[in-house]
Formats: sequence, C-alpha cells, structure tokens
Amino acid sequence: MRMLLPAVLLALTLGCSPDPMPAEAGGTDAPVMRVATWNASLTSDEAGGLLARLEADDEDARRVAAIIQRLRPDILLLNEFDYDPAHAAADLFESAFLGVDQFGERAIHYPYRYLAPVNTGVPSGFDLDGNGRTDEPADAWGFGHHPGQYGMLLLSMHPLDQDRARSFRTLRWADLPGHRRPVDPASGEPWFPEAAWEAMPLSSKSHWDVPVLTPLGRVHVLAAHPTPPVFDGPENRNGLRNHDEIRLWAEYLSDPDAAWLVDDRDRAGGLHPDAAFVILGDYNADPVDGDSVPGAIQQLLEHPRVLDAPAPASPGAVEAAAAKGGANLGHRGDPAHDTGNFSPVAGNLRVDYVLPSTGFRVVDSGVYWPLPADDDLGSTRASDHHLVWVDLSPGPDGGDAAGR
Repeated sequence: MRMLLPAVLLALTLGCSPDPMPAEAGGTDAPVMRVATWNASLTSDEAGGLLARLEADDEDARRVAAIIQRLRPDILLLNEFDYDPAHAAADLFESAFLGVDQFGERAIHYPYRYLAPVNTGVPSGFDLDGNGRTDEPADAWGFGHHPGQYGMLLLSMHPLDQDRARSFRTLRWADLPGHRRPVDPASGEPWFPEAAWEAMPLSSKSHWDVPVLTPLGRVHVLAAHPTPPVFDGPENRNGLRNHDEIRLWAEYLSDPDAAWLVDDRDRAGGLHPDAAFVILGDYNADPVDGDSVPGAIQQLLEHPRVLDAPAPASPGAVEAAAAKGGANLGHRGDPAHDTGNFSPVAGNLRVDYVLPSTGFRVVDSGVYWPLPADDDLGSTRASDHHLVWVDLSPGPDGGDAAGR
C-alpha cells in the first residue's frame, strides 16, 4: 500500500525518477497498489539449469532483481521462472537476488509466494508435432526440454488465501465447450491422434486463480502463460491452443456455475460475479499484430468484467520499433504499447498484460522499457520482454473494489 508522498520520497531515495510511482489518486488518501507481470526469461534448457545459473550469480538474474527492486510491485507474476519441486531456485532468487542490493537498488522482500507444477516439458508419449518422434520438446504437453521449464512464480507483499487457490493444469482441451481442435488441412482429419486429444490438457503451462488479501480487499490473481501461436504448420495447432487458453479465462469470468470448469482439486465452476480480479501474464497475443488468431486477446480486453483502461506504454518501445524496422514498419498497433522485443521478422508486440476488473481505478501504468540512454539497469539484456505495471486504487465510488 502506498500514498503519493511516501512514493515520491522512496523514488528520490533510490536515485531514480518518481515517474513510475503512483500518481495522486484524485487528491484522496485512497491506498494505491502496484500489480505487475514480467516474462523474465529465468529459464534453462537443462533440468536444474536455472538453479545453476543462480548459484553462479547470473548477471541477467541480477538485472531482473534490480528492475523489480526499482519498480517495487506489491504483487508480481514472473513468467518463465523454471519450477523445481524443492523450490530451490525460488528460494535462492528471493534470498540472494531480490534480498540483496543490486546495481544500486534497494533489496526487497516478498513474504508470500505461490508456485506449482506446470505442463511444459512433461512427456506426453505421443507425436504431437507429426514428425514421427515422441520424445522431443514439442511432444511434451507444453513445449519444454524438461518438466518445470517456463514455469511461473507469483510474489506478493500481501497474504495469499492458499486454501482457496485454484489451478487448472489438468483441465482437458476437449472439455472446453466449442474448442477449436486442430485439423490437418491436407487430409481433413484431426491433427492429434484420438488418444492424445483425449488426454491433452488445455493449458500449456497452467492457469492459476490465487486470491490475495490486499489493502483493497480480496483480489483474485488470474495467472497464465498461453503457448506462442507460432512454431507449427498450416494446422495452426499452437495458434488455436493459444486462442483457447485465453478463452479459458473469458469463460471463467462469464459462468460461475460452469460444471465443466473443474480445477485440479475437483472443484467446479467459474469466478463469482462479485469477485475482484487482475489478469496477469504473457499471453503471447497482440491485439492487432503478430500471428495469434484474430480476436484472441480481445476475449479478455473486451470482456464486460475487465476494466476499460488505457494500455500501459513506454518511450523505449517506440524507439526500439523504429530502430529495428522489419515487421515493425507494417504493424498497425501503437508501438508505445509493445512489451516484447522480438526479431525483425516478427516485430515487437504487446503480449504481456495486467488487466484489472471493473471496480478498480487505474492511477498510473507503464512498461519498464526505458530509452537506451536511460537504460542503466540493462533491461533489454535481462529479457526479451519488459515488466508491465499498473497502479490500482478503489473505484470512482470510493468503495472497496474487492468482492468474494
């Protein structure tokens, strides 16, 4: 929780601009809470590789920690943080990276966290990409070289209601009503063998609903990382899965009584209509550019329960798009809203989102993508994505934004 004056003093103490800190919320004393997401690329193709990186005092991990320390979000979802059952990498990152001053930034401590297994790297036993083999990363239930790769880590300054947290890692793609099952255009037959389709989970990593007990009330963090809609063929298996992974949250917000929406502890139904939430994560879908199925991310951006607010922006993204050229020259979207710094062939895209529910007020927002001359922490070296943050306060009626 922050007020305007302490936020500015904190920024000056850190020797950085107060611009990223919460702006005055209409002259009131309403609490302001910063919520953020970042695909931090803390991953390795080797099992145990992230832990080895951290044990070697990995410089990119130190840059990631420094940027988190500068922005100091109350709630932060990290995508692409490799999961290990002992939580050894998360422990070390919190103690030796976030918990230690980095590049002149002040250490930060998150008392609460949530992490759980993901589908990436888990062998399916099937030939999912149609190349005649069953033992490659693309044959896992979510692309990955080992179980846990490209996992997620949720960090919070505020208590989590762990007993009511829900994950949907095992929900089958076939259980989604109206699912978009891939078809081989050459034969007209379903792309995946029937046995594989019957077993395939919808989520390439996982979908989490983690209630957080914040100064603004109970807020459900809806976290996910849908598969990129590329690296496939004319069957568009990844693009269709990306669309339906995004649709899972749209259905979750729309139907609290959905009997098919069964979580990993066999509890059915969507989110209560009075519940406050924030959707976080790398959704691998730009509103108008890139290779996602048209309308994929609009399923969330235009959902009636999602607050209609300006997209977070940065000056660095504009300069980066102009300097890189390539596909950026033909993009229709405003480059100021880009969050990912990709190849000239793909261009830079808006793929990372912080989407609060109606009932909140957005005080300020941004993407941590400084101009090159101001990038003293090396954000473009730390990851090919950039941290997205939104500062929230209670809605215009002055009441509590949160429900159940």
